[in-house]
Amino acid sequence: MSSHAEAPPTRAVLVMNPGSGEGKVARFGLVEVAEQMGVRVLLTGPGQDAAALARRALADGAEVLGVAGGDGTVSAVAAVAAQADRPLVVVPAGTRNHFARDLGLDIHDPVAGMAALRSGDPCGVDLGLVAGRTFVNNVSFGMYAEALLVPGYREAKGLTMASVAGPYLEGRQWVDASVDAPEGTIDRPQVVLISNNPYHIATPRSLGRRFALDRGVLGVLVLKRTEAAALQPLPYALRRIPRTTTHPGGEPLVRWSAPRVTVHGGAATVVAGVDGEAVRLPLPLCCETRPQALRVILPKDRPGVPPEPHPPRPARRRSRPPHAR
Repeated sequence: MSSHAEAPPTRAVLVMNPGSGEGKVARFGLVEVAEQMGVRVLLTGPGQDAAALARRALADGAEVLGVAGGDGTVSAVAAVAAQADRPLVVVPAGTRNHFARDLGLDIHDPVAGMAALRSGDPCGVDLGLVAGRTFVNNVSFGMYAEALLVPGYREAKGLTMASVAGPYLEGRQWVDASVDAPEGTIDRPQVVLISNNPYHIATPRSLGRRFALDRGVLGVLVLKRTEAAALQPLPYALRRIPRTTTHPGGEPLVRWSAPRVTVHGGAATVVAGVDGEAVRLPLPLCCETRPQALRVILPKDRPGVPPEPHPPRPARRRSRPPHAR
């Protein structure tokens, strides 16, 4: 944590995506709240993407950038803020708000997040970088990235994922690339997920959370294309993961942490999901962390990040007394 001079509200600009979270900007009256605070609002729309609006705000003299929207919108504005070394205020106005949740914000109350536009607690967080693109959450290869390409995915996410996931989980489809892991190269995996700081997967209740965003490493999860993996759905493979950092050998799901990860292959490009947005990236590519690259201002009144739970200890086998043998 470092001290940060409080910026006047008139020097803050809030970029909003009115389409995020099924219209949370309108439902929570975020434009009106911002205007009452004296904060200028820029709305995304046709020909007005979030990154372009953020750059315009900086050109007009903004000292603090705010963003209200989903993780894709947040990621775009965060990249601009980090490049310009300007602090960012995150208002959770998307559907899932993974980045805001892992920052310790109240994702059910977007208005509460706007208090940081006046004053708040500054902190530095990491960002991820893949092929020149910034990500706040993750970059994925495989079934999720393919699902993002299906027309109508956002209107029928469950059905789309079910139709796309089948061939991957059955071992009939895979990522046409290779990943360099600590124990050697993993060829043609079924799923690759590279996250900005590792995800927690040891306990079901906190599955998919990040309890720190400043460890300076990427988290990597790779589902290998093996017969064992083909017989086990991904949630089952996740439950079987031990507590160690690297998993060589026969385990279908491999995980590790590293400051950078290389993906390569014979194809020229690979489909990827970057913070929920489908893109096609050139191969080979390198994912790397940018430690403390983003300054975030958090509202003083917030839930915070809970302590990371420890996985349950395996029950000890009770030996029978001699007379019972």
